[in-house]
Amino acid sequence: MQILLFGKSGQVGWELQRSLAPLGELIALDVDSRQQCGDFTRLDDIAQTVRAIAPDVIVNAAAYTAVDKAESEPELVRTINALTPGILAREARKLGSWLIHYSTDYVFDGSGSKPWVETDPTGPLNVYGSTKLEGEEAIRASDCRYLIFRTSWVYAARGGNFARTMLRLAQERERLTVVDDQIGVPTGADLLADVTAHAIRTALQQPELSGLYHLVAGGETSWHGYACFVLNLARQAGIELKVAAENVIPAPTSAFPLPARRPLNSRLDSSKLQTTFDVHLPAWRTGVARMLTEILVSSK
Repeated sequence: MQILLFGKSGQVGWELQRSLAPLGELIALDVDSRQQCGDFTRLDDIAQTVRAIAPDVIVNAAAYTAVDKAESEPELVRTINALTPGILAREARKLGSWLIHYSTDYVFDGSGSKPWVETDPTGPLNVYGSTKLEGEEAIRASDCRYLIFRTSWVYAARGGNFARTMLRLAQERERLTVVDDQIGVPTGADLLADVTAHAIRTALQQPELSGLYHLVAGGETSWHGYACFVLNLARQAGIELKVAAENVIPAPTSAFPLPARRPLNSRLDSSKLQTTFDVHLPAWRTGVARMLTEILVSSK
C-alpha cells in the first residue's frame, strides 16, 4: 500500500509519519518539498502530484490554523482549508483512493453545553471555522471514500503549545489570568495519529465506514482548568514557578478581545468513532501529563 501524507512538518503530520509507516510505503510532503508539490496554494501542482504518485490513501494534515490572522486573509485561508482539500477529494475519487482529512470543533457556533455529535447543525463563528467546514463539504460532495476527523485543542510536545506558554509565563509572572468559559478537550497529536492508523486499517477492509467522525480525548475542561493541571504537575516535578496556585485567575472570553470569535462550547462526542472502530479514547489528563513529562525532560 502507498500512502501520500501532506503537512508532514505540523504537529499531527509529524506524529503521522510514525504511525503510518508500518502500513506501507509512506511519501510525506510539506510546503518546502521539492521533488513533489506539498504547497497548498498551488492547486494545479497539488493535483498533478496526486496523479503522479497515485496513492492508495491520501492523508491531509495540512491546514491554515492561525485563527486570528485568518480574519485578515480569508482568500488564502479558503484556498488552503477548502479549495485544495476539494481537489484532493476529486483526485481521490478518480483514483479510487481513500482521503483522510482533519477538521475542527470551530465548525460549530459554541452554543449550549452538550457535546456536539456529527449530525448537529454547524454554524462557524470565524473565517477559520467557515473554511474548514467548506473543506468538509467539498470532500463529502466529491463521492470519494473518506474519513473526516473533527478534533479540538490539539497539542504535541514538539513545537509551541498552550502548556509551554503557561509554564513560561508562570516562571515570569506572579499572577496569570486564563479564560474559563470556553470548554473543550485537549487532544494529543499522537492520539490522533494512532487512531488514524487504526481507522485506515479497518476502513480499507470495510469501505462502508467512509464518513465523518468526532475524535477527541476523554473528558472536558476549560483553558483555566488546563492551565492549573499543567502548573500543578510542574510543581510536583520540582519546577520553580513564581505564580502561586491561587493566583491563576479565571476570566471570561470577553476579557480578551481577539479578531476571531471563539466558540464557548467545543465539546465533541466521540461515541460514533469509538463504537465504529472499537477504540478507547483515554482521558485528556493522561495525554497532557505524558506530553508535559516530555517537555520537562527535554528542557533539563
